[in-house]
Amino acid sequence: MALKKSELYSSLWKSCDELRGGMDASQYKDYVLVLLFVKYVSDKYANDGNALIEIPKHKEAGKGGSFSDMVFWKGKKEIGDELNKIIARLAEANDLTGVIDVADFNDDEKLGKGKEMTDRLSNLISIFENPELDFSKNRADGDDILGDAYEYLMRHFATESGKSKGQFYTPSEVSRVIAKIIGINQVKGFSPTIYDPTCGSGSLLLKAADETDQSVSIYGQEKDVATAALAKMNMILHNNPTADIRKGQSTLSNPLFTDPKTHQLKTFDFVVANPPFSNKAWRNGFDPSNDEYNRFADGIPPTKNGDFAFLLHIISSLRSKGKGAIILPHGVLFRGNAEAEIRKNLIRRGYIKGIISLPANLFYGTGIPACIIVIDKENAAVRTGIFMIDASKSFVKDGNKNRLREQDIHKIVDVFNNQKQIEKYSRLVSHAEIADEKNDFNLNIPRYIDSQETEDIQDIEAHLLGGIPKADVDALENYWQVYPTMKSKLFTRNSERSNYFKLKIEQKHIRVSVFSHPEFTDYANEINRVCVNWHKRNAPVLKEIRKNDKPKKIIHTLSENLLAAFAGKKLIDNYDIYQYLMTYWAAIMQDDVYSLVTDGWDAGNEVEYAENKKDWEGRIIPKLLLTAKYFRKEQEAIERLEADRDGITREMEEIVEEHSGEEGLLEEVKNDKGKITKGNVQHRIRELIKELSQQHKQDQSSIAAEPKMKYGKRNADQSEMESELDELTVLEKYLSLIEKEAEANKKVKEAQAELEKKLLVKYKALSREEIKTLVVDDKWLTHINHEVQNEMDKVSQRLAQRINELVERYTIPLPQLAESVKALEKKVNAHLGKIAFQ
Repeated sequence: MALKKSELYSSLWKSCDELRGGMDASQYKDYVLVLLFVKYVSDKYANDGNALIEIPKHKEAGKGGSFSDMVFWKGKKEIGDELNKIIARLAEANDLTGVIDVADFNDDEKLGKGKEMTDRLSNLISIFENPELDFSKNRADGDDILGDAYEYLMRHFATESGKSKGQFYTPSEVSRVIAKIIGINQVKGFSPTIYDPTCGSGSLLLKAADETDQSVSIYGQEKDVATAALAKMNMILHNNPTADIRKGQSTLSNPLFTDPKTHQLKTFDFVVANPPFSNKAWRNGFDPSNDEYNRFADGIPPTKNGDFAFLLHIISSLRSKGKGAIILPHGVLFRGNAEAEIRKNLIRRGYIKGIISLPANLFYGTGIPACIIVIDKENAAVRTGIFMIDASKSFVKDGNKNRLREQDIHKIVDVFNNQKQIEKYSRLVSHAEIADEKNDFNLNIPRYIDSQETEDIQDIEAHLLGGIPKADVDALENYWQVYPTMKSKLFTRNSERSNYFKLKIEQKHIRVSVFSHPEFTDYANEINRVCVNWHKRNAPVLKEIRKNDKPKKIIHTLSENLLAAFAGKKLIDNYDIYQYLMTYWAAIMQDDVYSLVTDGWDAGNEVEYAENKKDWEGRIIPKLLLTAKYFRKEQEAIERLEADRDGITREMEEIVEEHSGEEGLLEEVKNDKGKITKGNVQHRIRELIKELSQQHKQDQSSIAAEPKMKYGKRNADQSEMESELDELTVLEKYLSLIEKEAEANKKVKEAQAELEKKLLVKYKALSREEIKTLVVDDKWLTHINHEVQNEMDKVSQRLAQRINELVERYTIPLPQLAESVKALEKKVNAHLGKIAFQ
């Protein structure tokens, strides 16, 4: 049975991380990713005589260059040395020496000595033996399982690697934004070239290449040898084995991509980059004032800051109609001196098409905010402005980092590509405004886009005289546009002060008045109709999912339809609705769809058992859903039995609460952990019966022997017996409840077991149409409809909460409050006077 896609990546990371020990993640990744690479090429190319990657074979097991050769050495003491040899053979056969053989699998300082190394490497290989990690058909269904797994591991290694060591990886969300805005998806009729001068692990290049159907020639340079090796492996793993990745040199001092005829920089159709921020050593190895490639004609960057050096290198590496994007810290937008001069020249040349301000703390190795600068040479001569986006607030917290959500990515891309101007978010700023005396070519985004939330200003007059300020009521105009008569239903104008309103209803009725207003109902019905229509359009498509369909294409079509359906609807942001779907896709729906395209709708008849072989769940149809659909009466009967049992449990808890404490009647039956057990209760009851019986006999004997026993002693004995009788009564009642609870539990379990039997039979008996209805209508689309309804509720809640807030703020004027304080003060003083007199 197929492992869920979401579980595949997380289990892979968890298993690898457990075997890391004390090794730094930045080093451990070299081992894990090399094994992933060997597994992939072995699965993909082992039996393909025409493959671009040759897998060395040998008649003797363990002597070839494949993953199966690695498996042979599991548990053997020579495993470390033999893994090095296997990787070396694979590297030599494919000109990958210095790429995949960087990590030493026989390093006892990192991997442990003797048995520790043997066990660690054996376990690591076992992780990749998982049958679900069969990459022989990777990308066959249009979805890059291997690439996604590699991306998942890279992100986690970057997260764990700490400051400066995680810079090999550009967050995939940022890479996707860049890939979608540089225009490579518009290429028709030719094979474009794309270049990254500081390519790291190559993720930016790959994301961009994935945006076009054309064959792309990929070029990248990376200074760090180990990271360049990651990039080369990444290219092969993502089915781009011909990508030209060059290593070991600084791009600024020694660019490795040059034209052999002109000895100038080689130029490309597209360039992308995420260079090291504010590099202080950018001049090492060359003199920028005598640069042989003439990259610094628009100015030489400061000696201790190389941000503009990389930007100028990119511009020089673009063809006359080339386009590109670079990630740089915000300082490049506003710093002065040499950088101000460069910035001025680039603006005047028209090279800068746009600037996107990103949230802080997105990148690994630094928390400073960054921006994307989009370059477009093709239209530079006629460009009259720069399109700016302030997306600095568009993120979600993810551990100790921030992350762009799906809705943030989509909105940035839509707004930028359509040059759509949105208040407090985006704006086309003219060169004239940028160049005026006030701005002087400063590109700091807040100068042009005020994204700050509107300040909630306190009205002094309202505090003194009462009334709700007209300005605060008018600020809710977006609601009044949708609910035009609701305003007059809730408020009336103050007859004496025209700029103030009074609430027409009691404060406690605000929420009900909002939710019951006819215009609110009409709007809710309108949104519901949108949901119903979207449901009707997409349910038939989803019910036609077949084996080998492409999941990413399915969710793309579905999500774009949802985004379009809610476009232009007031009060609700269609990107928020889009995010609900994408979140559900990541958490639940993608696993269902991958099951369907792998095994068909028969997956709906299947159940999956937990490791204990007892607990189980439907593979794509949850038990709860099937129960609600077909076994509601049985479930209601179980709930009644549970309610009876819970009533007994509460009665027991009340007895424990009443009779606990130092001298409580239940203290004797508590164990070392303070728990009451049936055995302890039974044992104590036997003790009490025995003691009371003996006491009774002694009393009878004493009375017969000494009829005139002293009253005091007889009274003490009587008191002790009464105490023990009380304890016995409580214990017998508690024991009875224990037995009733056990019997009630038994009934619940029997009813549940009977229901589970019926469920298992029903799963097998489900027809294809029943499965489709359960999965598509009752599970997927019902969830999205619920999310939309929740969003509607939030919208109205916000209105009701704001009105409540304004009423509470201004209902009682300050003079009235002051009089109340005086009255209370007078009462307090009176009480204090009485106390003093006494």
